[in-house]
Amino acid sequence: MAGTALLREDYSVSETEWPPATAAFRLVERTPAELAAPDAAARWDALAGWASTPNPFYESWYLLPSLAALDPRGKVKLLCLEADGLLAGLLPVRSEISYYGYPFPHLRNWAHANCFLGAPLVARGCEAEFWRALLGWADRNAAGAVFLHLAHMPLDGTLHGALREVLAWEGRQAALVQREERALLKTSLSPDAYLESALKPKRRSELARKRRRLSDLGTLAISRQVDAAGIEEWTNRFLELERGGWKGRARSAMACSSGTESLFREALHGAAKRGRLDRLELSLDGRPVAMMTTFLTPPGAFGFKTAFDEEFARFSPGALLQQEALSLLDRGDILWCDSCAAADHPLVDHFWRERRAIGRISVAIGGPLRRTGFAAIARAEKGEPL
Repeated sequence: MAGTALLREDYSVSETEWPPATAAFRLVERTPAELAAPDAAARWDALAGWASTPNPFYESWYLLPSLAALDPRGKVKLLCLEADGLLAGLLPVRSEISYYGYPFPHLRNWAHANCFLGAPLVARGCEAEFWRALLGWADRNAAGAVFLHLAHMPLDGTLHGALREVLAWEGRQAALVQREERALLKTSLSPDAYLESALKPKRRSELARKRRRLSDLGTLAISRQVDAAGIEEWTNRFLELERGGWKGRARSAMACSSGTESLFREALHGAAKRGRLDRLELSLDGRPVAMMTTFLTPPGAFGFKTAFDEEFARFSPGALLQQEALSLLDRGDILWCDSCAAADHPLVDHFWRERRAIGRISVAIGGPLRRTGFAAIARAEKGEPL
């Protein structure tokens, strides 16, 4: 179990062997108020920096505003793996009575509409301990739930491998009930070389032509920020831009509800304060034409939200911004970026040629009768054995 994080007095991470063989792990339920306390939040932030699978959507600055905005009745349980006073794992879990429209009560990781990854935050080297503790908790707290469901799970990496090992060791049935691949940016090429490899010459020439035509209308500028300077004004511009487009008409823009607007504002502010936010803006004479937010979770990153002014649609502002976004490859601490886009996205898939497999996993819990019921559901759903 070597190679995980030992937290210094200020909760920063140092590489050493932790936990010791004598460490006593326990899975406990914590309230948002408990985890928002300064010491607890610092431990949470430190865990995020040492997680084997990065997930910004379960970091303190995103999950706490999500709970405040979208879980007012406190139905989500925050399960924390703790050892020797340190936080080694965290996952929000909720009981549900409906399973994608079917009347199957179940436990599941909490992933709302603006949460694009469901992987728990787990310190490196503690993955197996976390899965054993979580499955044991689910057995004891199943109540009416037939199974445990894990949505938006990455299907590779240490965390996924540890889950498969624990399931095999316990002889516990699990099924992969849905799998998709979404665009991923992962390459050793420079931005220019990557663009050349991703797009055909005709497409690159067309983008260059549209950029020149847009520049003919005024002063075209690109700005990028990774600090918190001017974050409130920048957020206002983004929300106005997004709401003025098709997302506003579809009522899916973040500003279309007070809950999602509050979440967006607080999350961007929290991420910017921690240096976890990359803001990219294409403007014409100071007017935003396209804007993009990316969460930074070294060694990875996650695309979050984009918006563009439809008045300039003929210039493909979204594609021009995606071209500029490739400069993320110049950062030495970022090795890959998950687009968080839907599979077969009409724009991102053309620029980002690698793919990340994401899936939904269901796991048997409880006693023999409950597990028999799960097996029948898994067969009906035609899930693949995990």
